[in-house]
Amino acid sequence: MQTMTCIEDLREAASRRVPRAFFDYAEAGSYAEQTLRANRADLERIKLRQRILVDVAERDLTTTILGEPAALPLALAPIGMCGMQHGDGEILACRAAQAAGIPFTLSTMSICSIEDVAGAVDKPFWFQLYVMKDRGFVRSLIERAAAAKCSALVLTVDLQILGQRHRDIKNGLSVPPELRIKNILDIATKPAWALSVLRGKRRTFGNLAGYVRGMEDVRHLARWTAEQFDPTMNWKDVEWIAGQWGGKLILKGILDVEDARIAAQTGAAALVVSNHGGRQLDGAPSSISALPPIADAVGSSMEVLFDGGVRSGQDIMRALALGARACLSGRAFIYGLGADGQAGVARAIEIMRNELSVTMALTGTRRIADIDRRVVAAA
Repeated sequence: MQTMTCIEDLREAASRRVPRAFFDYAEAGSYAEQTLRANRADLERIKLRQRILVDVAERDLTTTILGEPAALPLALAPIGMCGMQHGDGEILACRAAQAAGIPFTLSTMSICSIEDVAGAVDKPFWFQLYVMKDRGFVRSLIERAAAAKCSALVLTVDLQILGQRHRDIKNGLSVPPELRIKNILDIATKPAWALSVLRGKRRTFGNLAGYVRGMEDVRHLARWTAEQFDPTMNWKDVEWIAGQWGGKLILKGILDVEDARIAAQTGAAALVVSNHGGRQLDGAPSSISALPPIADAVGSSMEVLFDGGVRSGQDIMRALALGARACLSGRAFIYGLGADGQAGVARAIEIMRNELSVTMALTGTRRIADIDRRVVAAA
């Protein structure tokens, strides 16, 4: 793992090890993938001020997120089907995050269930909630997250209707994998991946087990999932979920200042500036371009987190400089997970930590709290 010097190295390793359908699931955006590309391009355009002759021998990367200590301003974002990147992927990623001293977020559409992960780790984690048409199922998920002592509920608010991802359709993506000749041949060339998945606790969506009848049937499960996303979801549902949960609530998927101002009035502890990794509205602005006005509008009333294209410590620095309290990163740790399981996730976190530390030194910054727009170079 030490020869993996950057997140791109992990990405290339994962692309060789993970079957194409599942690698593309994590990699792809919606439609023409314009917003997916903009997330990275707009981050890379932000230049940092190099400062010299500042004593930076001692640098402190620690911070707090939602009032809890964190070893660096980073959390692992919710990603569906981690267990199809590597067997027991959610458990392994959570262990790596907790060992590194940062939060892990479990997706509703995870392979390992809430209970699987809670029983395999030592500390609380965050749980990400999708709002389904079946509110009884939503209530049961909230109750299960509370029983597992999840420390925050991350409510995804930008998935009322699913944006089409062309690669998933072309690859015939399904869980478990659909028995197509192309898929069988691909899996046959990935024996280490196949062995890890066979050894895992589950090979389908753990949080749906026992609830969705006939989920062994790939097509039935896909149809049920697609039909359950709720286009009627509105701010009253956020209020209802907050009442059901009663704990720290994070609203993920805010891109508009007006929406951010409404979010600040809900009592939520934080929002995440996010365009769902470029997987929903193609043509939406990049997350980083939306961050400064949102942070200016609501940053004094709730914590503003950032998600969208984070692949390096420099990206974390850029987002913090423009108003984020901390970043969420999904694809970066998924590449690590696909490359080498828990060790790969740990390496992804270590890479970004080391890059952030060096970036702080070369910008003359000693503490996370000192990062603001002064570290950004003038255009």
